[in-house]
Amino acid sequence: MTHIALLPGDGIGPEIMAPAVQLLEHFVPGVSTEEHLFGGASIDAHGTALTDEVLAGCQQADAVLLAAVGGPKWDTTNPDDPRPEQGLLGLRKALGLFANLRPVRPLPALYDASPLKRERIEGTDLLVVRELTGGIYFGEKTRTDTDASDLCHYTTAEVDRIARVAFEAAKLRRNKVSSVDKANVMETSRQWRQVVHAVHAADFAGVELEDVLVDNAAMQLVSRPSDFDVIVTENLFGDILSDEAAMITGSIGMLPSASLGNPDGPGLFEPVHGSAPDIAGTGAANPLAMFLSLAMLLRHGLSLEAEAGALETAVDAALDGGLRTKDLGGSAGTAEATAAVLAHL
Repeated sequence: MTHIALLPGDGIGPEIMAPAVQLLEHFVPGVSTEEHLFGGASIDAHGTALTDEVLAGCQQADAVLLAAVGGPKWDTTNPDDPRPEQGLLGLRKALGLFANLRPVRPLPALYDASPLKRERIEGTDLLVVRELTGGIYFGEKTRTDTDASDLCHYTTAEVDRIARVAFEAAKLRRNKVSSVDKANVMETSRQWRQVVHAVHAADFAGVELEDVLVDNAAMQLVSRPSDFDVIVTENLFGDILSDEAAMITGSIGMLPSASLGNPDGPGLFEPVHGSAPDIAGTGAANPLAMFLSLAMLLRHGLSLEAEAGALETAVDAALDGGLRTKDLGGSAGTAEATAAVLAHL
């Protein structure tokens, strides 16, 4: 029996998790699920964002579906206080989820919802492949009363494996990889560029490869996003660029993601947006990124390609039919958006 671990998390998380489970049960009859406290909710209950019991539950599942974590309630500058994001970092590390995939494909129905002009975003269909378990987020950290430091550290093996994910993805798309670094300044980026080129020369010479400095990549994402196919980059750069790319779609509430690693272990699937505590409990949350994350779970976590495509088509059809949540300039709430998608299945 297929078993999915559910992490509703904080803020709007539980509100968008419930309809996602409804859709999951539609596509995977007989699926078993188990909810776990995670993030801020776990800090409130247990004093830590990720307990050993929850980690074990995720490790034993076929896939993990996460809604949202964090919020101002748990914001702190004290390094000794637990933070919701620590649970997410710990879960990625423990599950070996080194590759984060974030597709960015603005739908024609939402072209006018984007802050960018229609002619700039038409035809955009890109994939950000972000290294997820190395870099400055996981490097050694020091802090005194007068100074602080964060170590950015990568091994050649870590760069090699994420480069291969990007090149393999490009072979199934438009055969182009843009490797983003800061090789004019950072030694880790110089190593990154050298390893990516070595992988390309050895096994993927048929894929077009270009190097793009991260500041230039940020500019090009808003000036000519349709020129990109697959963007591969390290953890910090990928975090920033993928959120920037989200606005091409008109709302960060439209972006799904998949975190993958060990082929024998579960992947983690989550919307890119945050917990939106300002609208939690109002029924106004946009669940579409959550639904699209579920589609990625069906595709990458359970190898259900037809079901994933059907769900994505239903989301597209609902938007083509006029569905607009508040973040997209309309008035539809979570329940109305869910009903619109269900009507197109």
